[in-house]
Amino acid sequence: MNTLIKNAFIVNENKVFIGNVFIRNGVIEKIFDSTLENKHFEAHNIIDGKGKYLIPGVIDDQVHFREPGLTHKAEIYTESKAAIAGGVTSFMEMPNTIPQTTTNKELEAKFRIAEQKSLANFSFYFGATNDNIEEIKKIDKEKVCGIKVFMGSSTGNMLVDNIESLELIFSEAQTIVAVHCEDEETIKDNTRIYKEIYGEEVPINIHPKIRSEEACYKSSSLAVELAKKHGTRLHILHLSTKKELDLLENSISLKNKKITAEVCVHHLWFNDTKYDELGTKIKWNPAIKTEEDRTALLNALINNKLDVIATDHAPHTIQEKSNSYLKAPSGGPLVQHSLQVMLELYKKGEITLEKIVEKMCHNPAILFNIEKRGFIREGYWADLVLVDLNDKYEVNKENILYKCAWSPFEGNVFNSKITHTFVNGNMVFENGRFYEDIKGKALKFNR
Repeated sequence: MNTLIKNAFIVNENKVFIGNVFIRNGVIEKIFDSTLENKHFEAHNIIDGKGKYLIPGVIDDQVHFREPGLTHKAEIYTESKAAIAGGVTSFMEMPNTIPQTTTNKELEAKFRIAEQKSLANFSFYFGATNDNIEEIKKIDKEKVCGIKVFMGSSTGNMLVDNIESLELIFSEAQTIVAVHCEDEETIKDNTRIYKEIYGEEVPINIHPKIRSEEACYKSSSLAVELAKKHGTRLHILHLSTKKELDLLENSISLKNKKITAEVCVHHLWFNDTKYDELGTKIKWNPAIKTEEDRTALLNALINNKLDVIATDHAPHTIQEKSNSYLKAPSGGPLVQHSLQVMLELYKKGEITLEKIVEKMCHNPAILFNIEKRGFIREGYWADLVLVDLNDKYEVNKENILYKCAWSPFEGNVFNSKITHTFVNGNMVFENGRFYEDIKGKALKFNR
């Protein structure tokens, strides 16, 4: 169906203006203001966006959708549906599933699942291990978003802690190397110290002391050192500390950066004073840290030291999260509410709309060289989101779409609502209703 979205405030490439967007065959054919009559464009579907804001679809470069093997927590279908409701039209999913995505055979299996089930566009990371360099050399860099390296504790054998293996990965990679940076030995030492004090009942507010600033910095600095040595295109995931920002450089042009970094919405929203209230629901790796860290991360985002906002969406069942601190898994569901969180920070005057769009939509497309997405441009795929900035939305059990059926934002009232989401020109979400016949597409990368 050809679609006309008219009279919306378009937020794109550091501008906000009232305009119209005409979509034909899934692609943005024309962007025009009110001086060009709408009647020139024959549309089967006309959406009046008056008073609403039209932005490019959010691209989340770090999610865990748990399929295959962990589908009691989440599935590609359920989590992509939650993503769509939150304005996320493309995602890049992580390899620590069962089986792990550490062979090209398992990678292809994930793509086949997504082709059948995903309402959003998709790609998948290839997981590095200490001994799969030959498989890494075979990946298709135009299809695979990147190589994921866990330089901190992980499941199974995905902790890459052998320096020779790291040297090989960083030297041989033909695409982005995305790293989780926490030093395993530092974490083990800290855990031992606090278990001596508390036994098995270590309180949750000790989490940022166990997974400490030191653990993060030691690992991140090693990743940066290796990247500079080998000329690797490095992307540091979910930065959580002020200190790590010293490893990064400001740059006007993202295209010129060889080392980039991401911050996640929970590190921009919560601080360590919330552990007593929310407990293990906000247990993430890396840990949520101080208000000073949160403020520094937000400022670094605005000043372009940090490049991308993502979620690290990683659902667990509420039963799993209800365990004691040492037994509860890290991670939580975020992808349905990430845009609303950032819009709430806009409402508080902490960030502009233009900067939110830059960091959630434009920059992931630039950073990963995604073909024809991330912008409202003629000739680009029509991945678009309409937002009402004056409609309250309370997060509750009735509207949470994650398979795990809970959210760390439950009970929060956001002052904005996502009303429409378009994927490849198809209206997939409209005011709480889904249209699921047409699935998302695999992302393509111009490398």
